[in-house]
Amino acid sequence: MKRRLLISFVILASLLLGASVAMAKDLTLGLKGEPTSLDPHFHNVSQNNQMALYVFDKLILQDSRQKLYPGLAVSWEPVSDTVWEFKLREGVTFHDGTPFTAEDVKYTIERIPNVPNSPSSFSGAVSAVEKVEIVDPLTVRIHTAAPAPLTPRNFASFVIVSKKATEGKGTEDFNSGEAAIGTGPYKLVDWARGDKLVYERNENYWGDKPEWTKITVRPISNDGTRVAALKSGDVDLINFVPPADTKHLKKADNVTVSMSPSTRLIYLHVDSDRDDSPMVFGNDGEKIKNPLKDVRVRKAISKAINREAIAARIMEGLAIPAAQMLPEGYEGTSPNLKAEKYDPKGAKALLAEAGYPEGFRLTIHGPNDRYINDADIAQAIAQMLTKVGIKTEVNTMPKAVYFGKASALEFSLMLVGWATDTGEHSNCVGSLLHTYDKEKGFGSSNRGRYSNPVVDQKLEEALVTVDPEKHNELLIESVEAGMNDLGIVPIHFQVSVWGTKKGLTYNGRTDGYTLPHEIKAQ
Repeated sequence: MKRRLLISFVILASLLLGASVAMAKDLTLGLKGEPTSLDPHFHNVSQNNQMALYVFDKLILQDSRQKLYPGLAVSWEPVSDTVWEFKLREGVTFHDGTPFTAEDVKYTIERIPNVPNSPSSFSGAVSAVEKVEIVDPLTVRIHTAAPAPLTPRNFASFVIVSKKATEGKGTEDFNSGEAAIGTGPYKLVDWARGDKLVYERNENYWGDKPEWTKITVRPISNDGTRVAALKSGDVDLINFVPPADTKHLKKADNVTVSMSPSTRLIYLHVDSDRDDSPMVFGNDGEKIKNPLKDVRVRKAISKAINREAIAARIMEGLAIPAAQMLPEGYEGTSPNLKAEKYDPKGAKALLAEAGYPEGFRLTIHGPNDRYINDADIAQAIAQMLTKVGIKTEVNTMPKAVYFGKASALEFSLMLVGWATDTGEHSNCVGSLLHTYDKEKGFGSSNRGRYSNPVVDQKLEEALVTVDPEKHNELLIESVEAGMNDLGIVPIHFQVSVWGTKKGLTYNGRTDGYTLPHEIKAQ
């Protein structure tokens, strides 16, 4: 009898131990890049914003198709034309145990425009805010100088940080982990730059308990290395599956491929502001007055680009030629704008009309580790421009170097990407096309310093127009004014592709983010 009991006890202990091991699930992600900073308000770029959602939460969250739903705020409503009231979620704590309150919301909103040396800030999301009023610990009222109907959408673009953990601290304190204390599903354990980021599950998370106990993110910028890591089983998921590898990964026995349409726009920003642009020269190598200020030259550049060929050949069909900053179906999208047709003869005619029948010399700059096939796209565009007489050289570099230089206005023609934070066009126009205005938060990513009073006036009017139909009309007018003037030159929208080990599923998101709490075991 004692022997039977002992055997039963051993079996039971083994089962319990097995269950405990099974519950402790680790996940290793091989992602194309790593953040430039862990300060979630320092640099408004997708890689940083994605990683911020591991540790922090927003007042208003977005689902996989960027539809809004409650986050740290359980409800929001206008209580007058210029006041929005947010009711906050009760019982939420930061990773250090500090309760989340309205004080943290007020502190965050006031911090955003004042982050030193931000290369691309979130200030536009809070530019309409005149005052933050704390009604009680779980109620905050946002006062604006004029009606601000997009307040909820704008507030869905940034995360909330802890006043207690971050007051008096800077970006370097987030990067060290000292200030990286949020309310999100995971806690930061370690960031070894260039090697890995490690997170552990927040056992006190207010939302659904994450499935994974430990997350290791390995930044793998090389496409071939990333794919090889998935196939060998070194990582459980990769993002930015290269178009050339998508077909054969679909046939692999141990891999599942998922795709999602994306709001990620690949485009050219053009220095349309300065007379003396740094990377533009005459054919003899001498400096010339900047031809990119002439809309006919910008139009020639657009006509010289064969978008269909880039989508079909370089992107292996995983791209959609773009006419504006968002695909069809999103708020503010114009039905009148169509992707520019490849027209090299028309491009040459426009150059001649603008006074450059023999063209000129130019350098295109871009990252080589940020977007799908970014360096190849830059090379292809350079060849296309050279064919119409704009003799174009290519200079690509790691994104960690590139974005700082681009924001310092060191380039004349830049390959860049943009994915809307808010799921509508005002975010794009306000950041990329509106005249640069640091104080008001406009043009925060306008690296070409494009300026058009019609774009500005229509956008600013839309931002204070409460009637949805009129708001959308004004937004479309602003978009059309900027795109017809080629404030930026749109190329295509990416189709995002992920690869996972068999047994895992990831449905993908239109913002392209890879969020571990949305990765499921089958």
